[in-house]
Amino acid sequence: MTVMTWAPQNTKATNKPGMPALAQAYARWANANGGLGGHHLDVLTCNEHNTTVGAAACARRAVEAKAVAVVGSYSQYSRSFLAPLEAAGIPYIGGYGLTDEEFTSPLSYPVNGGQPALMAGGGRQLAANCSRIALVRPDTIAGDSLPQLLDAGLRAGRHAPATDIRTVEDATEYDAQAEHALSAAGGVGDPAAQGEGCVSAVLGDRTDTFFDSFRRTRDAYPAVKVASVLGSVDQSTVDRTGGASSPYEGAYVTGWYPVLTDSRWDAMRDVIRRYAFGDNRVDPADAGVQTTWIAYTVLRRAVESLGDQDVTANSLRHAFDNGLEVGTGGLTPPLRWRFQDFLAAEDYPRLVNADVTFQQVRDGRLVAERKGFVNVSGTLESAS
Repeated sequence: MTVMTWAPQNTKATNKPGMPALAQAYARWANANGGLGGHHLDVLTCNEHNTTVGAAACARRAVEAKAVAVVGSYSQYSRSFLAPLEAAGIPYIGGYGLTDEEFTSPLSYPVNGGQPALMAGGGRQLAANCSRIALVRPDTIAGDSLPQLLDAGLRAGRHAPATDIRTVEDATEYDAQAEHALSAAGGVGDPAAQGEGCVSAVLGDRTDTFFDSFRRTRDAYPAVKVASVLGSVDQSTVDRTGGASSPYEGAYVTGWYPVLTDSRWDAMRDVIRRYAFGDNRVDPADAGVQTTWIAYTVLRRAVESLGDQDVTANSLRHAFDNGLEVGTGGLTPPLRWRFQDFLAAEDYPRLVNADVTFQQVRDGRLVAERKGFVNVSGTLESAS
């Protein structure tokens, strides 16, 4: 049984090498324990290079290899990769959720709420903590929807819209954008207002670069808080930027899943420890790695549900479309992709999991700011 996992690697923008690396570790674990439903699991990986050409090439390779699914993958170029997959009938299970097409294609089976849920949830989280908000985001097609989603969350919290600051996603410094964001969030000319504002940066791997510029230029507004979403900031980001002394200390972070210290991640950590063989690309704190783990959990349940049937792209789609319910050990709500399970939002009709978690960096550790999940389905429906 052949599947594929792809993600960008060694590019100037966001890279997710841990996703295909975890997929390979998962295959070693599965095959050492009898395979998936008795089937040997062969995982192909592909570097989509963060380009439209690369994404399309990975999809064509999956078709040529007769993959039964693409699982736990990352790409912002869904228009390039979905067309070949749809033509071949190959399901796309557990994409990262960067693009609207991942929530509209009939062959896409998302496991989280993607960027839409993170941004809407981020608005809800910041509305309760900040009087003024500036959003720094990439000037890309994927980035263009972020202000609308953040503002929908802010409206749900009865908050004014955020200041939208666009920038290139692969810049080497963001001094001008940092100054603009600080002045917008800090209240220009109003020292008494310091500390009430928040700057949220959603730039993937370049979020670190932005906050380097932010730290150098924040002297005029030292108490302005920072914020982001999981995927742009995670525990490894905090660790490598100074832990409790990093610019992320106190930051508000919206995620899809429980914090890494939650015992529900024990099975994933055990597989990484035993079958990743010290591969430092596999960071259990990375949201991409976590999404790939959940996506392969979905694949395993789907294959097991087929019993003696052949595992094909068609049989997997039928299992999902006919009401297969997948439990993920509490990492998400139970997942199911029937028509009645989809969100009543025109822009995201295949979104089935609108739960997010509110986290905060305290003493250099990402911890739960609020227990449990927060459902943002109503916020997404209003945004749509």
